[in-house]
Amino acid sequence: MSITAQSAETLALNVLGWLVGNDELLPVFLGSTGASEGDLRERASEPEFLGSVLEFLMLDDSWVVAFCDANSVPYDLPAQAKAALSGGADIHWT
Repeated sequence: MSITAQSAETLALNVLGWLVGNDELLPVFLGSTGASEGDLRERASEPEFLGSVLEFLMLDDSWVVAFCDANSVPYDLPAQAKAALSGGADIHWT
């Protein structure tokens, strides 16, 4: 089952909110992407940025499991959302 771009954006925004609330992981995300805290607000509506949020989450299975468990979503949904946002293409955000 594939998800819509709108559902993918909603999930990515939920991931972003989860990252912002994670004092240990947020600095890792900011350092890895080069994004600033201001970028989080300014770019939160951009599909490319939201795709990078999902891609970051998927770097570590334990992060995916923690997010999905905290939000009661299937473990494969972040990957589906990333594919929907990127049109199936890989996103290069570094």
